[in-house]
Amino acid sequence: MKNLLVIGILMLSTNVTGQVTGTDTTTNEPLNTAENIIAGNISQGVTLGAYAQIDYNQPFGDIVKRNGKLDVHRLVMFMGYKFNDRTHFVSEIEFEHVKELYVEQAFLSYRIDEKLNFKAGLILIPMGIVNEYHEPPTYNGVERPNLDSKIVPTTWRELGAGFSGKFDDLSLKYQLYIFNGFNGYDGSGKFRGTDGFRKGRQKGANSFMSSPNLSTKIDYYGILGLKLGLAIYYGKSQSSLYDGLAMDDVNAVKTADSSVVGITMLGFDARYQNKGFEARAQYILAYASNTGQYNAFTGNDLGSQMTGYYVEAGYDVLRFFKTARNELMVFARYENYYTHAGVEKGTIKNDAYNRTDVTIGLGFKVADGAVFKADYQLFKNADTSVDNTNQFNLGVGIWF
Repeated sequence: MKNLLVIGILMLSTNVTGQVTGTDTTTNEPLNTAENIIAGNISQGVTLGAYAQIDYNQPFGDIVKRNGKLDVHRLVMFMGYKFNDRTHFVSEIEFEHVKELYVEQAFLSYRIDEKLNFKAGLILIPMGIVNEYHEPPTYNGVERPNLDSKIVPTTWRELGAGFSGKFDDLSLKYQLYIFNGFNGYDGSGKFRGTDGFRKGRQKGANSFMSSPNLSTKIDYYGILGLKLGLAIYYGKSQSSLYDGLAMDDVNAVKTADSSVVGITMLGFDARYQNKGFEARAQYILAYASNTGQYNAFTGNDLGSQMTGYYVEAGYDVLRFFKTARNELMVFARYENYYTHAGVEKGTIKNDAYNRTDVTIGLGFKVADGAVFKADYQLFKNADTSVDNTNQFNLGVGIWF
């Protein structure tokens, strides 16, 4: 009760705002919650907001009966503060599955001039679409694309610092950061064939760094309705074996080196919207070096190459009715992702990791930032001995 009173006093005594703006109407630049603050779309003071995803997933089509799952998948509380026109703080506190608590973002941004901002803290890796623009009303489907789970992997954030900015006359936005890398080994190997680097995300929780990693992205938004992105991530995974390592101990150095993989990830994404029509596409290619030694040391089956893509199109069918105030987006998405597209000698390629998903569904937007969702998914993989399943999903998405 005391905590609620403190929050109430804070809200009454501070200029508090919350809003949803997905795109800058002047520049056509895409915006998420954090970018709305940094872009100056709020007055000085505190910004409070949230987004949430509530799901019902019912798998079927397998040889066994499966129960449906109902879940408050995530509830993310947003708080930002504008110190002045140049200085902003952004934070997101995430509750997953009701009982798990994470910090999703926490960084300080300082605008040096119109084309140069400095950021430091817990920052989203700029790769693909959903990792940066993951508020549920901003994407189709109850669940995020599996490509963004298995390869990117969303929501991917690490501690680091760097620069961002935009050149409106060229319709270009850039980001350039140095981060700590994935935790590849801390007594056990974190990487594996089924979901690539996902288990290695450090998320800013007592993160450690044995070598820095580089992340950069360029976005183009010069054609009305079209947004294009090109991202590069480069570096090495981190290993606890380097902590306190005597560099003249040749065997210890060799062992530590075998617990690390080099990572290069390339991403291309495109978004287009024209009246009631919208389309998306994304392609991700990731290379991992030293996987032969890594797998031999850890007993895992990490692939040396991962690749994936999806294409999606949708249309707001309520645009046929001139008096309609809401939006009913009917969409279809095809995606393929293969975490064993390449393997080094000694690792057996697993076709069960070559997966194809088809999602068909709709989203009924009843207000700006509020949507009811339903879709049907068909899951297949290249290994014919594995039983394929389908899934029906219902969901609620909010963002304010």
